[in-house]
Amino acid sequence: MGLGRNVQVVAGSFDLPAASLGAGAVNDYAAHLSLATSSFFTVHVPFKRTDVSHAMASMPCALPDRYLLMAAQEIAGGCLTFLRDQLLYPDDSLGGAGAPEDFFTRLNRLAESASPGCGGVIFLPWLYGERAPVDDPLLRGMFFNLSMGTTRADLVRSVFEGVAFNTRWILDPVERFCGRRLDDIRLAGGGADSDLWCQILADVLGRTILQTERPAHATARGAAFIAWIGLGRMRPSDVSRLSRVRRTYTPEPSSRKVYERAYAAFLELHRRTRGIFHKMNAAHPPSPV
Repeated sequence: MGLGRNVQVVAGSFDLPAASLGAGAVNDYAAHLSLATSSFFTVHVPFKRTDVSHAMASMPCALPDRYLLMAAQEIAGGCLTFLRDQLLYPDDSLGGAGAPEDFFTRLNRLAESASPGCGGVIFLPWLYGERAPVDDPLLRGMFFNLSMGTTRADLVRSVFEGVAFNTRWILDPVERFCGRRLDDIRLAGGGADSDLWCQILADVLGRTILQTERPAHATARGAAFIAWIGLGRMRPSDVSRLSRVRRTYTPEPSSRKVYERAYAAFLELHRRTRGIFHKMNAAHPPSPV
């Protein structure tokens, strides 16, 4: 390439280690949740370990003498894309104009108009199977407990909540893996732009959510941090200071009670429907997305 011998080359990273740095979760046991098309819990830990039963492991990462625990939720923000493309604005014989440019802003506003718990409606977000805390490609999504009183706002909000319930399902084995409670969770990814989703996650998880500044840029920001650290122009300890928090969300007690009951139903739905999903989908594995 005609480069001189003095040119420094820094190895890059795939998305998750970079996103963890971009969110500022670099200290031991600092938790980061990436809420994008899919969703990932990541935690930097000082040990290498694998939890086969919950499909998670700590792997080499961008920081020296550390490992990064990664637990993946197969579909998260992708559930909202499905809602837009297949239910609200499909390109079919019944469809009209496409989704408005401010679709996600309107979607948030509509979801905010529904009460926590959505009148008992629960959404299962397994549109592409699941990876953690169960590795099961045959699970599928579902709206459960619809009635004539169910509104479109209930359905939309239930999607936000269903993703949060699955995140709570992952959090329990993640905390056992780490051997401690993870109190402050840094949230990044495009879904973190939703103030509503941040609050729902705080209420469902019972944890403080730290919404990072410019959350959709966390991965790019982390890649830049890796380059600067590699060039010796900053230290890993500088990352948290440079990754600012835009807003902090704490659990609201009144919503917590509603979500505890709904989360128990979410877990029971998995137990009771898993076998049915396997019978229905054994011959129909998920197609590429």
